[in-house]
Amino acid sequence: MTTPSGTQQAILAGGCFWCTEAVLKDVRGVQKIESGYIGGHTPNPDYRSVCSGTTGHAEAVRVTFDPAQVDFRDLLGLFFATHDPTSLNRQGADAGTQYRSAVFPLTPEQDAQTREVIVDLTAQAVFDRPIVTTIEPASTFHVAEDYHQDYYANNPRQPYCVAVIAPKVAKLRTYYADRLKS
Repeated sequence: MTTPSGTQQAILAGGCFWCTEAVLKDVRGVQKIESGYIGGHTPNPDYRSVCSGTTGHAEAVRVTFDPAQVDFRDLLGLFFATHDPTSLNRQGADAGTQYRSAVFPLTPEQDAQTREVIVDLTAQAVFDRPIVTTIEPASTFHVAEDYHQDYYANNPRQPYCVAVIAPKVAKLRTYYADRLKS
């Protein structure tokens, strides 16, 4: 989806939205990331209801990016490289459909590119197990509560951040340093 300023948006669910936000926020071309909920059936979900696993929503991020600096396919590459797309409805200790790996394409082009990337990763045998990331129709994106925005930056010493998020951010900085903002 292209916005009036020429930027585009993508919605990605990689399990924990804190992790996905922390990994992608420093990528060159990413202008804004919002943590939130998508893909469920309950109107006006909140963190407590989504964590219960009864709303159908996934924790996700809405990324606003400049396609002249980073395109959707590149974002997908970073997304797949920094979470486990082979675990059904779980990331690490977080289990339930709210932690599923999913892409919510906003355009037919994003849908096609997501399918192509999954086929390419599968053909290259990048992962030891099949990719189970779902491609789901984009529905209303509900922005999460304020305390979830920039969670890792605001809570770097919180035990979950140290144990789970910091290694993902370190992986990005080690292997994809050329794609980070200066």
